[in-house]
Amino acid sequence: MATVLCVLYPDPQSGYPPVYARDAIPEVPWYPNGRPAPAPQGPLGFTPGELVGCVSGELGLRDYLEKLGHTFIVTSDKDGEQSEFEKYLPEAEVVISQPFWPAYLTKERLAKASKLKLALTAGIGSDHVDLGAAAQAGVTVAEVTGSNSISVAEHVVMMILAQVRNYLPSHTISAGGVWNIADCVERGYDVQGMKYGAVGAGRIGRAVLERLKPFGLELHYHQRHPLDAEIEKELGLTYHSDLESMIRDIDIVSLQLPLYPSTENMLDAEMFGKMKRGTYVINCGRARLVDRDAVVQALKSGQIAGYAGDVWYPEPAPLDHPWRTMQFNGMTPHISGTTLSAQARYAAGTLDILQCYFEGRPMCEEYLIVDGGNLAGAGAQSYELG
Repeated sequence: MATVLCVLYPDPQSGYPPVYARDAIPEVPWYPNGRPAPAPQGPLGFTPGELVGCVSGELGLRDYLEKLGHTFIVTSDKDGEQSEFEKYLPEAEVVISQPFWPAYLTKERLAKASKLKLALTAGIGSDHVDLGAAAQAGVTVAEVTGSNSISVAEHVVMMILAQVRNYLPSHTISAGGVWNIADCVERGYDVQGMKYGAVGAGRIGRAVLERLKPFGLELHYHQRHPLDAEIEKELGLTYHSDLESMIRDIDIVSLQLPLYPSTENMLDAEMFGKMKRGTYVINCGRARLVDRDAVVQALKSGQIAGYAGDVWYPEPAPLDHPWRTMQFNGMTPHISGTTLSAQARYAAGTLDILQCYFEGRPMCEEYLIVDGGNLAGAGAQSYELG
């Protein structure tokens, strides 16, 4: 029997289960590309719309795993040599983590995990795993590809509007009991007519572009390979093979691509300096796609008008992280992909992957990041070993 070690974020401070705002969530049985949403065999172990991404929610997996005789350990204590994660890692055959509260599987930790066979991300984004070390160790890395892409795309659009319209400071003024309209609108603009540049036009990046088209922006994008000509025509996209050529004349830059060696710090002080003054930067990709201190300085100097993001390094961010208090920021904890709607999909996908693993059936190819000692599936399209 296997030990399954699961790292999830802590329960709500008000207690578990919470009082839900709604009685149910809409059933969306497909992804935008037409592929069916995860549909594991048998009961889910939870009701869609429940908070299952936290420790007490357990992704709804306990009954399934314990009925098979497996040991299921769930913790939020993940950092440091004395953590619960470090304690149980040597016995774990399967590690489950989330991008929102990542259990970092470094080369050193993987060396301690001699029994580890499967590192599973409940969600999308497996950069918290050293993929090269996992490949060398023969560990399969999988994630629930596509499960929360739309959730993140919606969050990006929300952040764009909040930044350009100066929503957050205006709300603070309202909550403070005053009526300073001039102070609210002195930094407020329309997005209509602005130029938007997507760095990455995969599942999330393309979904953002589709949602922004009705707002009347001029849409640009950069990635290694252009999209199909029909998609470009349908959305009115302009492709840039070179990032620098795009960002020189863009009003809003948004990062929606994986983190790997060649994308780390792709926006540094030099690149911020090449943007036109007053550019807005949105980052719901990964924090290390940008230089942390260069963001702070670019905001302080006025080179960029605002920075909104949903990703930090490390996570959770320390209290003294400068992005918490820098001016004109719209930062949130890593929540964009863990709405209650998204949780229903990535928890179901996690169960689907576990069923395939324990029953010896092939996993969905799109779920694979590393398999057989090399990149595979979605990983072969989105990641680098290094």
